[in-house]
Amino acid sequence: MFLGIDIGTSGVKAVVTASDGRVLSQCSAALSVSRPQELWSQQAPDDWVDATHRAVLGLDAGLRRAVAAIGLAGQMHGATLLGADDRPLRPAILWNDGRSHAQCAALEAAEPQSRAITGNIAMPGFTAPKLLWVHEHEPKVFAATKTVLLPKDYVRLALTGEKASDMSDAAGTLWLDVARRAWSEAMLGATGLTLDHMPRLYEGPQITGHLRAEVAAQWSMETVPVVAGAGDNAAGALGVGVTGEGQGMLSLGTSGVIFVAGDAFRPNPARAVHAFCHALPGVWHQMSVHLSAASCIDWAASACQVPGPAEFFALAESAGPCAGPELFLPYLSGERTPHNDPHLRAGFVGLSHETTTARLAAAVLEGVAFAHADGIDALREAGTQIEELAVIGGGSRSLHWGHILASVLGVRLLYLEGGEVGPALGAARLAQLGTGGDPASICTRPPIRAAIEPDLDLAARLAPQRQRFQRATWALRQLQEKF
Repeated sequence: MFLGIDIGTSGVKAVVTASDGRVLSQCSAALSVSRPQELWSQQAPDDWVDATHRAVLGLDAGLRRAVAAIGLAGQMHGATLLGADDRPLRPAILWNDGRSHAQCAALEAAEPQSRAITGNIAMPGFTAPKLLWVHEHEPKVFAATKTVLLPKDYVRLALTGEKASDMSDAAGTLWLDVARRAWSEAMLGATGLTLDHMPRLYEGPQITGHLRAEVAAQWSMETVPVVAGAGDNAAGALGVGVTGEGQGMLSLGTSGVIFVAGDAFRPNPARAVHAFCHALPGVWHQMSVHLSAASCIDWAASACQVPGPAEFFALAESAGPCAGPELFLPYLSGERTPHNDPHLRAGFVGLSHETTTARLAAAVLEGVAFAHADGIDALREAGTQIEELAVIGGGSRSLHWGHILASVLGVRLLYLEGGEVGPALGAARLAQLGTGGDPASICTRPPIRAAIEPDLDLAARLAPQRQRFQRATWALRQLQEKF
């Protein structure tokens, strides 16, 4: 048996898998996000550890006792600052925090080769600009910082006592030389840090330590090995068999991601495309990243006083695509690809006395799809060929949404058995690889439960709406720059 743990933004998920890849038990524990100021998004690192304990202890006890190795996945980019005693000095600054916008320009000015080294444009969501913000606004905290860890790696420290990270997660810090798969002293120096502040780097399946005896006793487990693991998107990709050149996935979680694996490092920072290491040695990937996806469904359901996502999807389906002139701009937390604008905010356009809740629901599904279409265009401009994407995340529950997405993106979508399990499954697969085995036989694609082809008629009907969406986004950006 293998244990995969995913430290997400809204919760921690733990799964136990068999050697044949079947998910035998799973449990989640909720997390909350603190937003004390505009653009801020924070979590207490010890909340991740507490939620991890709750999620693991919610698994079948008999299966836990048979676990042979543990893999970790987690939300990327979070800045977890530790003092000399390895305790957090402040709340962790998360991936969807936009406060360090000004520091991005300062970072690229301090290291003019930044984009060449990292393969990415500096964005507020990445880790390095957050440290410049702390240096400027919380100098005592910065001076006291001895170690910087990513969220899953803080949990690793609590579980094993080891400070380690993997290539895929580290690539999202802007401190990694992504082509060389090594920390960049130049990028660290531009942030006022050194190699001494960084954890050791490993490839995803490599063993980084063993479960502490006291944790093992609490979990009724042996002191099993813990592998490096992966950032959430790379782990999610492994969970659906996306391991090699040209294979891709669409993740519809809190954020939305189009992820395409490749056997070479292919950056395109000008269009805010992410170019990172994959969780397997010698593999890289490109991503278009959208800061709000299924989170738009949760927000809109709450705002419209709809009981939950399932009911919201049903409302949207009852209205049907192109139900009315309503548009939704899904920028609840700003946007990355292709706009790189943390200040961009969401909005409804085209409302009237005839607008219904069902038509608003339909507009939300379409708006998220249009944002992803902008992202896939940026990937294609970089020369990436995309014909098929496996779908994971909470948004994979709605096949109606899938018809809209497939038609707008112009790709075949594959809905897989267990696709909603997400990164925790990939973490468990990395744990299995850590005990020996071949990625080709372990990181296989789960059975297909549905395949959705692009509907050319629906695409044609949605095309004018997407053009309005793009004009409205441009106008909203211009408007918000004036305030």
